[in-house]
Parts: sequence; C-alpha cells; structure tokens
Amino acid sequence: MKKIVFTGGGTGGHIFPIIAVAREIKKINPYLEIFFIGPQDEISDQIFEEEGIKVKKIQSGKIRSYFNPASFLQNIIDIVFRVPLGIIQSFFYLFFLSPDLVFSKGGHGAFPVIIASRILQTPLFVHESDIVPGKVNQKSFDYALEIFTSFSGTMFCPPQKMILTGNPLKLSLLENIKPLFIKEKIGVNKDKPVILVIGGSQGSERINDLILSALPHLLPNYIIIHQSGAKNFKKIATQTDFLVKKDQKKNYHLFSFFNEEQLKYAYTACDFVVSRSGSGSIFEIAAFNKPSILIPLPESAQDHQTKNAYAYADTGAALVIEEENMTDHFFVQRILSLFNDENLLKEMSQKAAEFSRPKSAQVIAGYVVEFLK
Repeated sequence: MKKIVFTGGGTGGHIFPIIAVAREIKKINPYLEIFFIGPQDEISDQIFEEEGIKVKKIQSGKIRSYFNPASFLQNIIDIVFRVPLGIIQSFFYLFFLSPDLVFSKGGHGAFPVIIASRILQTPLFVHESDIVPGKVNQKSFDYALEIFTSFSGTMFCPPQKMILTGNPLKLSLLENIKPLFIKEKIGVNKDKPVILVIGGSQGSERINDLILSALPHLLPNYIIIHQSGAKNFKKIATQTDFLVKKDQKKNYHLFSFFNEEQLKYAYTACDFVVSRSGSGSIFEIAAFNKPSILIPLPESAQDHQTKNAYAYADTGAALVIEEENMTDHFFVQRILSLFNDENLLKEMSQKAAEFSRPKSAQVIAGYVVEFLK
C-alpha cells in the first residue's frame, strides 16, 4: 500500500491546506495511507484524528529573530536539543514507515522531517502559501521535486519546479451553501449590508480594538459579524455589552472562532470582508468573490502578509490599510466611501473571482496521486 507523509506546523495556515489536500487525495484513492509528522498541537491533533490521518509527534524548534535573554536561551535550547531530537525522531518514523512521498507545508515543525527525508532520499513535494517563502521552505526548494505556489510571483522559487495552484481550500466551504439557512447557522437576519471581520485563526487584538472603536459609527447602517479569537472573546463580549446600544445589538454578532459550517455561512452572508492577509484568508475571500480591506500583520515573518496583501490588491480585488495608518476614523471613512460606490464594489468582487483558484486542493491531489502511480 502506498504511503504519504504530510508535515508542517506553526499555525493553522500550515494545517488547514494539508487537510484540504488530504481530503482530495482520499477521494481519488481511498486506499492510500496518510500520516502526519509534526510538533505537538492539541487543535491540529484533534482535526487530524477527525480526518482519519495518523499522527506521529516530534520535537521541533525555531530561531527567534527578536533578541532578549529569554529568546536567546530558547534559541540555544531549540538548536542544541529540540531540533536534533526532532530530526532523530523523524528519521526513525520515516525509516519504519517507508513513505513513497513527503509533502511539506513548511513552518518550523516541518524542518526535522525535511532533513530526515533528505537523508533517506524520500521524494519531497512542497507547497508555499505566501509570496515570500518561509525559511524552511526556502531551504527545501533545491531538494524538492515539485513546488506548488499560491502566487505567480513567489520569490526564490526555481521556475522549472514551480506549479501555480493557489492555496488549498477545504471544498466543503464552497459546497451545499443554502442562503436561507444564514439566520439559523450564524444568527444573522440580513436586512442591512453585512461586514465580516476576521483577525486570523488566533484573532487580532489590534483589529478587535479598531472594530470596537468603529462600532458606534457602523452599527446604525451595517451588520457586523466579528470573529475575535478565543483569548479575546470574553473581553470583547464584556466591552460590547456596554458599548453597543440596545436597539443595535441585533446588528452585532460576535464569535470566538468559526467552525467550518459557520465560516461558510459567514462568508455567504457578508457583502464585505475585513481581514489579516495570510494566504489562507486571501484565498477564502477570493473564493467567495468578496471585496475586502486587508490589514497585514506587521510582525509576520519576512513581512509576508504585507507583500501578500499588496500582490492581491494589485489585482483590484482589495484595499490595503497598514497598521501604522489605521485609525478608527480613517477606517470608517474607507468603509463608507466603498459602500457609496456600488460599481467599485462589483468590480472588486469580479477581480476576486478572477484571482480565486477554488480547485487548488484538487489540482495538487491529482499531481500527488499521479506521482504515486
């Protein structure tokens, strides 16, 4: 029986595309054995278990670019102990599993597996979500047989190996959407334009603060669906209890985190999206053909979110507001001016549709299964 090992780790941006590709592989060939080797993560472990993917845990570490005594000590521990241990663990897992292919999504959790796969000469496929590749993926490009990319201008990628596919989305997001169920699924009675605010899988305190400041100006005319992130949820809920007027509470819908079904209906319900600019978020927004404002995370590795945002905005599908320019007044004025220009919103929606690649996971799965033949 053919076997494939997925690896990656660090954020949900590494895990969710793996799930998307694994699902499509199973549709084509349900007899393939699929494994994941990566660092301990309770949320991803549960997701993999639900998908029937067997998980092998390893130690991993990363090099922190910010310098203080604590980060220096953590770097030493990771470099001297955790990463070497992870490579040894990965070597034995790969040796005994003998997979036919390793598929890496990058991130520090993938590094030990990539090194072990190179030692054992196991074929490697890589997917890079961002226009600026992460350091782990960059180091694997020379060894990889195929490199799937989300953006056509992906930096440092050997052109002869690059296959432009977009970022893999779980197709269940786009399937069986019934607009009549919007009220039932997420509590929104759509009688005004709907703005969806997503701060990434972890939420964003700064975007949360921006939205709280803007709520008094937006709620009279718009419905806000706000995903705050789990760690900020209680604080935001308490603040909005006092901030939102009683007669406007029906226009504000707060979530800590969207499950797959809620996310699908939130995208369906909304007319506009405010989001961070991770690749996963951009391709979800594009798949639903929604105009958007992107607010890049300035601390993202190699500033990849800013570069992602501007690459997408260059298509005409979105506007970019960098945090240094982000005030509640400026933000509200941009929202109001956009909704006053119906033709511009339609054009942004069309450009999003042209950019989207909703079948990315299917395309990648096809390459993987064909290689394994």
